[in-house]
Amino acid sequence: MAVGKEFLPVCAADLKERGIEQLDFVYISGDAYVDHPSFGVSIISRVVESQGYTIGIIPQPNWHNPQSYLSLGEPKYGFLVTSGNIDSMVAHYTVAKRLRSTDAYSPGGKMGLRPDRAVTVYCQGIRSVCPDKPIIIGGLEASLRRFAHYDYWEDKVLPTILIDSGADLLIYGMGENQIIQIVNRLAKGEDVKNMTDIRGTCYLTDPVNTPWGAVQCPDYAIVCKDKKSYAKATYMQLAEQDEVRGKKLIQRHGNKMLVQNEPMPGLTTEELDWVYDLPYMRHWHPMYEKDGGVPGIEEVQFSLTHNRGCFGGCNFCAIQFHQGRHITTRSEESLVKEAIQLTQDPRFKGYIHDVGGPTANFRIPSCQKQNLVGMCPDRKCLAPHPCKALQVDHSEYLHILRRLRALPGVKKVFIRSGLRYDYMLEDKDQEFFNELVEHHISGQLKVAPEHCSAVVLENMGKPYIESFVKFSKMYFEKTKQLGKEQYLVPYLMSSHPGSKMENAVEVAVFLKKMRIRPEQVQDFYPTPGTVSTCMYYTGLNPYTMKEVYVAKDPHEKAMQRALLQYYQKEKAPLVIEALKRVGRTDLIGNGPECIVKPLLSSRPVNRKASVDKPVKQGTFDKNGVYRAKMSRTAPNGKTTSRNKRKKR
Repeated sequence: MAVGKEFLPVCAADLKERGIEQLDFVYISGDAYVDHPSFGVSIISRVVESQGYTIGIIPQPNWHNPQSYLSLGEPKYGFLVTSGNIDSMVAHYTVAKRLRSTDAYSPGGKMGLRPDRAVTVYCQGIRSVCPDKPIIIGGLEASLRRFAHYDYWEDKVLPTILIDSGADLLIYGMGENQIIQIVNRLAKGEDVKNMTDIRGTCYLTDPVNTPWGAVQCPDYAIVCKDKKSYAKATYMQLAEQDEVRGKKLIQRHGNKMLVQNEPMPGLTTEELDWVYDLPYMRHWHPMYEKDGGVPGIEEVQFSLTHNRGCFGGCNFCAIQFHQGRHITTRSEESLVKEAIQLTQDPRFKGYIHDVGGPTANFRIPSCQKQNLVGMCPDRKCLAPHPCKALQVDHSEYLHILRRLRALPGVKKVFIRSGLRYDYMLEDKDQEFFNELVEHHISGQLKVAPEHCSAVVLENMGKPYIESFVKFSKMYFEKTKQLGKEQYLVPYLMSSHPGSKMENAVEVAVFLKKMRIRPEQVQDFYPTPGTVSTCMYYTGLNPYTMKEVYVAKDPHEKAMQRALLQYYQKEKAPLVIEALKRVGRTDLIGNGPECIVKPLLSSRPVNRKASVDKPVKQGTFDKNGVYRAKMSRTAPNGKTTSRNKRKKR
């Protein structure tokens, strides 16, 4: 069939208008329909369309009414199901398990348009009205729940999502090549139950059909009872998550065997270029205009994705268990072509918001051997120190940025994806660093040291804090030389496994010394598929099997978080309580080394002491002083022209 530049069908009227009597595939999604390559539903649906099949999308169906799954009719070959861009439980709940107020992937940011555990609910609903149609699940929620996994919201280990959902096949990781094989084989009449050989997929089978030569994880029943076995299973799953050396994995679930086939190799540069050249509309569906659109597209609509995968391997990040640690990249010509398309969009204002990916400045393999023997299963490329075999080269990335910012109609090209500053420090050529500071920062650069305590950083899989300190000094030196006023915003995380109260105090002292006042601090969120979640549940580091301290008491977590925002007056009672608990009352007082003043109910308010005032946005200035971009007085007490008090 000819592929036209239009949105895919979403209602019966669309089918009638296009003369489609029966769709080949129907895609059920927990997100609103945004036809942009930053949305997994859009990529997979366009890939299916490119194979000559008709496909329609039912975004956020009414799960209370199973007939809503048939609003586009019964598909000829099968259903595809995803929760959307993120896990539905993360979309709904904060780390404190409170309901969120908005959903960025729903029209108008409205909450309540998808169910909890969306993949399972959708699949069960489809089965009730189409019991015999194949169901293929994918996306983050399915991918990261493919094995027995600890569920933070129920506080227990749940079985593979294939059990509760009843789906026939699970695609894990990035699914383009998997879905091409699946739809073509379904169209040829092959039973989905026989599709047991596709890499990058999981399925359930009778134990008698278990493939030979597979690595067996501890059974579901065992990991539910024994935390050491759970930690062992986590390590085994991560160790085999490599496209070069990864083996089949199996895990028994009662009278069924879960089989994970070997990982699908990442797309080649030519394949990635093809995927991003498919006919996306690059916007939300017009049916959402009345709601004000879909907020989730705002940051990515005029951004370019140049890579996939991340060899950074942070333990709290699920990328290594989903996309993998191998880096794959698009070609320079593909990126320039897409950028030219952006300049022709009437909504484009001249600013490319990002040229990035999981980590913006990764474009080459971390070492020469990984394409032959795979990534090291028991060591990280960058943490706690860069591997001696690490190869660093920003030249190709820099050349791409130069071409993009030279395009007619492009005013600025920014980098807003995460940058690995420790990787940048290993580059002997400072050209990229220099041009980053001069051309590609929109006022502030966000980086992620996450913590400063060595023991916590080791459990995070992050580099030691000295690399951040070194980077920040170099950053401000370069900023000052250019005569710019740019800032550095560090991301910090509280209560990560391994962080005791003493470690949180260590962070507070470091922040005071560096004049850092973070307004936002992320409390550790245990989500499926990460090493850190395994630590949270088991109290063990799966790489070493050593015990790890885990803060679970809500009050203790609140104190650890308060210490990272020590300067906020409303946090003072918690900060003081925490300091007393660990015997650090020397930090309570009015001295220069103290981080909090004593609580005095009758103390008069000193309006000039703005050093204690909460800031709107914590940032470093060009002199390396941390101050508020919009505060009235800088943390050092000196008024600047940018921060002068306006006349009332």
